[in-house]
Amino acid sequence: MYRRQCYTCGMVYRYQEWTDGVYNFDDHILLSLHLCLFLRNSLQTHQAVGRAIEVLERTSRKTYPSKTRILHAYLGFKALSDHDYTFACVSCGHNPVSVVMDLHKKGVFSMPVSNIEEPPQTFDGNVNIEHFGDKVSMEMISRGLVSSSKANPFLVRPNYHFWAPWIGPHTRRGSVVLNTEYQKVHSPYSAQEEVELTVTEDRLTDELVKLKMEAVRALCRQCGVDPKGSRLDLITRLQTEMKNRSSYDKVFSYIWGASGGWAVVTCPCAVVYAVKFNIRAESPRDYTDLLLSMKHFPNITLYDFARGLATYTNNREPRTFRPHDGRLLEPTISNIALASSGQIKVDLPWLALKKDIPDVNGHPVTGSAEHYALYDRFHEANTKDARDVLRRVDLIPQICGWLNSQSAEQLFAEMRRNNYFLNMMSPSSHFFLMRNILHHYNSIKNSATLQNMKKMLGVGVQIKLNSFGQTVLAETTGAQDPTNEGRDPTTAADEGQDPAFATDPHPNTATAKTPDLDLSVCGPDCWGLPHLRHLLARSAITESQVDYVLDTRRSGADIMGTVGNTTLARQDFQSLGLQEDLEASIANSCFQLICHMAWLKKKDVYAADAYVVATWHAPHFQDPFLNLPADAAEKDLLIFPVWKPGHWFLSLLMPKAFKMYQLDSADPFGFGDEQYLGVFRFNVSVIGTVPCSIWNAVWEKKSLHVPKDCCDFQKPSRSEEHSRLGCN
Repeated sequence: MYRRQCYTCGMVYRYQEWTDGVYNFDDHILLSLHLCLFLRNSLQTHQAVGRAIEVLERTSRKTYPSKTRILHAYLGFKALSDHDYTFACVSCGHNPVSVVMDLHKKGVFSMPVSNIEEPPQTFDGNVNIEHFGDKVSMEMISRGLVSSSKANPFLVRPNYHFWAPWIGPHTRRGSVVLNTEYQKVHSPYSAQEEVELTVTEDRLTDELVKLKMEAVRALCRQCGVDPKGSRLDLITRLQTEMKNRSSYDKVFSYIWGASGGWAVVTCPCAVVYAVKFNIRAESPRDYTDLLLSMKHFPNITLYDFARGLATYTNNREPRTFRPHDGRLLEPTISNIALASSGQIKVDLPWLALKKDIPDVNGHPVTGSAEHYALYDRFHEANTKDARDVLRRVDLIPQICGWLNSQSAEQLFAEMRRNNYFLNMMSPSSHFFLMRNILHHYNSIKNSATLQNMKKMLGVGVQIKLNSFGQTVLAETTGAQDPTNEGRDPTTAADEGQDPAFATDPHPNTATAKTPDLDLSVCGPDCWGLPHLRHLLARSAITESQVDYVLDTRRSGADIMGTVGNTTLARQDFQSLGLQEDLEASIANSCFQLICHMAWLKKKDVYAADAYVVATWHAPHFQDPFLNLPADAAEKDLLIFPVWKPGHWFLSLLMPKAFKMYQLDSADPFGFGDEQYLGVFRFNVSVIGTVPCSIWNAVWEKKSLHVPKDCCDFQKPSRSEEHSRLGCN
C-alpha cells in the first residue's frame, strides 16, 4: 500500500485518493465508491449492510472481510462525505407552521442506565449540537486508525450533559440546543402537572392493545395473572389487575420504561425536522426541548398527548401555548358542547394569508404569535377530559381535510423495518446511521416534491427557494439572481446535495421578492387574442409555456397540471386556446379556483359541477338537490355553469339576498334561457324555503355587459362594441 511520511516528524500519510474512486478505511479494507453507493441504497431499502454483503458474497462466490468491519468502513465513508443534514422541507420551509410529533418506542440501542454519568452541578441543559455531531463523526472516522474501540480517543458514551438531538441548521435557534433529560430523574412534577400528566389506565390499555401476543403473556406472568386465553381475555384481566398500584407500576414500566426510543418532529409532508434519541423514557419534556430549541415556535403542534405537552411547557415557559393554554377556544361549557356536536369552527385566516400587521414575536410565515397544542386524528378520541374536544384539528377549516396528522406514524411504519440492525448498534453508531438514513429519506421526499411541481407547471418554469426555504416561482424577466436563493433547488440535488439546503447558509429574514401579477389583463387588443393569449397579455405566463401547452404535435394525454383532485391534460387546455368549445373539466377547475379566491376574501361561494348541471334538463331531468351542499341556503353565491350546444352561460343564485341572474352573452338584455330558468327558480325556492313568487319579484332584467369571449371562449368580431367590455 502506498503511503507518505513526513521527513521532519515521521508522521505517516495514508493513501486516500478519492479521484481513483476508492476509499481507504484502514489500509486493509478499501471500498469502491460504487460499493458505498450500493450500501447506501441498501440501507434506504431497509437492508442491513451485513445482508447486502452476504448477497455480494453469494453472487461473486467470494469471501469478504468481516461484515462489522465493512459497516465501520461505510460509516467512516459517510462521516467524510459532505452532508449538512439540513432536515427541512422544500414546501414548508426552514420554519414549519405546523408540526407533527411522536415517539418511535422500538427504535432503541443497548445502554445500561446504571452506567450513565451524572451531569456536573453547573450543567443547565444546554448542549452544543455541532460539537456533539462532530465528535460522533470523528469516532466513525477514527475506527480505521485504532486497533479497538477501547483505544479510540473520540469514543462517545451517552450521558446527560453531552448527548444532543439533531435539528437542521436553518431551523434551530443556534449551535446550542436543549436536552434536559437529567431532570426526569431529579425533578418531581408539580401538583398541576401531576393532575394533567398522570397516565390513566385507559391510556395504558390502549398501549397494551398494540403489544404482540407473547409480550402480553409475559406481562401477565409478571403481574401474577393467568396467561392463558385469547388476547382480549388477557388484556381484560390486566385492565382489572391495574386497579392494584403494584401491578399498574409493572405495566407502566413494561410499556414505557424499557428504553427511550427516538422522538421526531415532522411537517405534514412527512419530512423530518428534528430527532432526539432519548436516554430515558418518553415524556413531554423531550418535545418541549425540541420546540424551544427551534428558531421559530410552530403555530400548530400535533401530539398524541397534547394536554400534557401544553401543561408542562407552560409551567416551564409561561404563556408559550396561548391563547387558552393551547386550546382553540375558551373551555366553557357552551364551547365544549358546540365543538362536540360539530357546530362551531375556529377561523385562523393567517394560516392561508400572512397577517398584514404581524404580532410581536410572530412566526415569519404567518405573522401570528398564537401557538396551539392539538391532538392528531388517531389519538383525539383517547382522552377522557371533556375540554380536549377543543384541541381537535377538524375545528380549523383552513387545515381540516388536508393536514396529514399521521405523518410521524407513516414515517415509523417505514423506519421500523430498520430496527433489526439499528437496535444492535452502539449508541453513537445508532445516532450517526439513523441521522444519515433520515437525511437521505428527506432528500428523496424533497426531490419527489420538486419533480411533481415541475411536472404540474410544465416546461420552461423555473423554481427557486425563497429566504424561508420554501419553493416559489423564479423571476421570468430581468437578470438572473446570482445568489444561491435564485438557484434551481434541483441543482444541488444533482451535485449530490439535499435540495432543501440549496439556499444562502445565512438566510435573510426579510420577505422574499416575488413577481407581482397584474390581474387586469384586458386591454385594447384583447378581443383579437385566443383565451390563453388573453390571459398572457399582462401576466407572468411566458410565450414558451403557452406554446408548449397548445402544441398539437404533442400527445393530448400529457398531464399539464392539477387543480384539487382534478388532473388536467393537454387536450383539456387546448379548448382554451385553439378556437374550440370550452371543455367542462377546465370550467370546473376555473370555478374551483374562483371559490378559493372568494374564500380568501371571506365569501362562501359554491360552484356546481358542469357535468352534473347538464343532467338537470331533458332528457335526464335529474334531481338538482342530489348534488347541492346541505348548507346551500347559507352560501353567499351559487354558480351554475350551463352548456348548450356550442355555447356556455352562467346562472348565479344569491340565497341570502333572494336574487338570481343569468349571464348570457348570446342574449345580454333578455331574461335568460327559459328551459333552465324554471329549473333554477324551483331550486332557489326550495333552498331559500320561500315561495317562487318572492324570487320572481326580485328577478331583475339586467343589461349584462359580458363579452362573448368570457362566456363561450369564441373569438369575437373586432367590430363589436368594445366599450361594453366589463371585466371587473
